[in-house]
Amino acid sequence: MEKREKKHKKKNRSEEAPNGEVAEVIKMEKKEKKEKKKKQKEKKRSIEVSELEPLSANGSEEKKKRKIEETKEKGEEEEDSKTVSVSGENTTDKKYAPLTSFEQSNLPENVLQCCQSFKKPSPIQSHAWPFLLNDRDFIGIAATGSGKTIAFGVPALVHILNKKKQSKKAIPRCLVLSPTRELAQQISDVLSEAGSACGVKTVCLYGGTSKGPQISALKSGVDVVIGTPGRMKDLIEMGVCSLKEVSFVVLDEADRMLDLGFEPEVRAILSQTCSVRQMVMFSATWPLAVHQLAQEFMDPNPVKVVIGSEDLSANHDVMQIVEVLDDRSRDDRLFALLEKYHQSKRNRVLVFVLYKKEAARVESMLQRKGWKAVSVHGDKAQHDRTKALSLFKEGTCPLMIATDVAARGLDIPDVEVVINYSFPLTTEDYVHRIGRTGRAGKKGVAHTFFTQANKALAGELVNVLREAGQVVPASLMKFGTHVKKKVCGGLNAKLYKCG
Repeated sequence: MEKREKKHKKKNRSEEAPNGEVAEVIKMEKKEKKEKKKKQKEKKRSIEVSELEPLSANGSEEKKKRKIEETKEKGEEEEDSKTVSVSGENTTDKKYAPLTSFEQSNLPENVLQCCQSFKKPSPIQSHAWPFLLNDRDFIGIAATGSGKTIAFGVPALVHILNKKKQSKKAIPRCLVLSPTRELAQQISDVLSEAGSACGVKTVCLYGGTSKGPQISALKSGVDVVIGTPGRMKDLIEMGVCSLKEVSFVVLDEADRMLDLGFEPEVRAILSQTCSVRQMVMFSATWPLAVHQLAQEFMDPNPVKVVIGSEDLSANHDVMQIVEVLDDRSRDDRLFALLEKYHQSKRNRVLVFVLYKKEAARVESMLQRKGWKAVSVHGDKAQHDRTKALSLFKEGTCPLMIATDVAARGLDIPDVEVVINYSFPLTTEDYVHRIGRTGRAGKKGVAHTFFTQANKALAGELVNVLREAGQVVPASLMKFGTHVKKKVCGGLNAKLYKCG
């Protein structure tokens, strides 16, 4: 049709123009078309060049940095869009208004040095600092990876520096309790770096390693004690760790600590701290046992800030795939999924199991099949666990098998895929496991094996999938959608110590 129209136009022109001018008109039109095409090509080339700039030896590095910054900004925007609820006595006072910048806190430059790599406070930091800097007891409900360590860390430094004005002697004035060694070490790394700028010393106390260096650090003088309940209780009973001057206490991942059966140790440790203290509790969920602990050790009306929801919900940036299969089929299915998800053997894949022996078996099995894998579990010495985590984070060995010691709190960058070889004992841990991927605004995949042995948790899992808008397989629905009432402690607490 277009060709016919062009032919018709050409014929009309030849009829309108004198015979000697026809060739000249056609020639001019061809020249104009050629110049137009040339300009379009030049424009396209200039766009492509601008995308590649700067054209230098580190051009690709600059482009990579820009991409990371864009991802961070996207993650921050999505984080900011979450609903925030604040409750407690006298929370509407102007002095408790959320911060829009770190500078708004009017804190010294050396205290804020740890925040230099961030553009602005995260929602939990923005809402926590005004209350914590005004000595309020505080409960924070927020997902892992939301900036909780800085949220309580900076106010802790300020608290210690204020106390040091009265006595410069380095004695424990701040206590941070954590459920796992890995999380304790991560908190310690952040607070050690932040504290070094303002002369605050920290020590990290955890089991699985020699007590000697930890005792030496305590004797040389420290301001902040970070640790796991078991090792902390041991050193208190040995008389080498005194908490009588501790007036700023943080329970991080409080729900996980009680799930692990550490409630007696936590109570015993808290009884050793100063009677007049500021209590801070951070938790991803708010079960009854944590609520009761808060009622016992906190002010009658503590401030409670919830980022998002108290209800159990998974990260919506993670695509959840649940596969119901026979227990004996898991090995072959794992091999098939690794061929699919880990074909390049460069991207990070995290495989979760339930038991320590299971972790060792799966690691050996994969290594025999030619996969380069490391593992993290409770039977490994702390040095080996730290080394395995380091290899995984660096990407030297991007395939890791782990028990639930790696499910919470750990900041492992760029995990693309989580495979739940064994379903955890609680749906809360399922949510935290899959939360190792899809971080900072990125997308992730969580592929889960669900067997007959896990049927009691089917109803809760269905609810999590539905809330996130994920596909609920018909094979999972066959187990029913009944949700059992939670029971704290008991058998689950004992079983959890398997990790």
